[in-house]
Amino acid sequence: MSETLQIDPQMLERYDVTAPRYTSYPTALAFHPGWDEAAYVAHVRAHRAPDEPLSMYVHVPFCHSACFYCACNRIITANRRHAEHYLERLIREIHAQAALLGPRPLAQLHFGGGTPTYLDDDQLERLMGVIGEAFPFAPVSEREFSIEIDPRTVDPARMRRLREMGFSRVSLGVQDFDPAVQAAINRIQSAEMVSQVLAAARGEGFTSTNMDLIYGLPKQDRARFDATLERIIRMRPERLAIYNYAHLPERFKMQRQIDADTLPGPEEKLGIFNDAIRRLTEAGYVYIGMDHFALPEDELAQALAADTLQRNFQGYSTRGGLDLVGVGSTAIGHIAGAYSQNHHNLAAYNEAIDDGRLAVAKGYRRDADDELRAEVIEAVMCRSRLDFNDVSARHGIDFADYFADALADLRPAEADGLVVIGDDSLTVTRQGRLFLRQIAMPFDAHRRRGESDILRRFSRAI
Repeated sequence: MSETLQIDPQMLERYDVTAPRYTSYPTALAFHPGWDEAAYVAHVRAHRAPDEPLSMYVHVPFCHSACFYCACNRIITANRRHAEHYLERLIREIHAQAALLGPRPLAQLHFGGGTPTYLDDDQLERLMGVIGEAFPFAPVSEREFSIEIDPRTVDPARMRRLREMGFSRVSLGVQDFDPAVQAAINRIQSAEMVSQVLAAARGEGFTSTNMDLIYGLPKQDRARFDATLERIIRMRPERLAIYNYAHLPERFKMQRQIDADTLPGPEEKLGIFNDAIRRLTEAGYVYIGMDHFALPEDELAQALAADTLQRNFQGYSTRGGLDLVGVGSTAIGHIAGAYSQNHHNLAAYNEAIDDGRLAVAKGYRRDADDELRAEVIEAVMCRSRLDFNDVSARHGIDFADYFADALADLRPAEADGLVVIGDDSLTVTRQGRLFLRQIAMPFDAHRRRGESDILRRFSRAI
């Protein structure tokens, strides 16, 4: 596998385009303010399913310090009162969502940010208590509760408290261990610190750990990143995500702190990514797709092997089919085919909650064509295969006729050995799995219609 999964520079020239990550279909760029709080409430009331398991995303926007590469929705502050005021509003929003949705059992929970561990232990424990009262927790064997962690904000005692609160998975933001790279991105943390946090998580019985790395950062080169990978492989987290840094200082002001002249060039950046694929697959990691890797015994790799892998706003998932409720500023939910997103602006979020309203700012309700295309794109992204007859039978269409334009667009990819298109199926080859976003794009009707200059808003695929 390590010999096959390498990107050829000439092929990269043809396929390194801006492309959605397809954590949803359509993407969040299709969301519009016409889908407001009233539309959301009416939709949820019409699709109440109080006995069906639920997923929840909780957004905590605060960080202690700025990481120059970051493009997330976050607020840099040392004023702890902001967190307490935000927590009070989160609690009110959770109660309001519970009153609307009913006491559905919570099977999946993810805290993201920002830095969720910006909240102290007592605040997190209080929040978890409120969530558990509003949405009864599913049995331990049937649930997955995860939290993103800045390793600089925790110690073994905090890891113990987090486990006692019910979290079973942790994701550690690492990015790179090289001191020069860390200084350039304002993210100083030692490999020893990260190793201690990882050991504490394992000692407390967390079932899975993830580490996030970023390639393409300032001062990075193949040798430096290889040294980081060597340390990561020795630590052996169950999952790894290696993200492409997109330098967009015109959109994200904090990135203006990065000297563009220190970024690795295209050839060096491609070498870094190719090296990572080789090193990790040689070390026994399974390439899940795009930028995700997992050990064979991890349930993500097992889901890939069993064709049960799914995709949601947190990326690849084994429980992607659940209705999702999002709470907190900028949080996205997905209930019965309709997306909703809260206000990005914290003041607007606060105002909505203080007025006794939900903070829904925009959203989108999928129609039959969207549902069909969402299923097709997920099959490409997660299973690398489309059965034309199966899709046709379930949706009452002729696949080859309905998607004639998409299949025609994919003929060059077939000639390049990325897909095999037969009379009744499309199969993504092993090499093609490096280009899943590009292979999925032809099935995206919103992209075809050129809505809202969509492609310019996405990062490059490699």
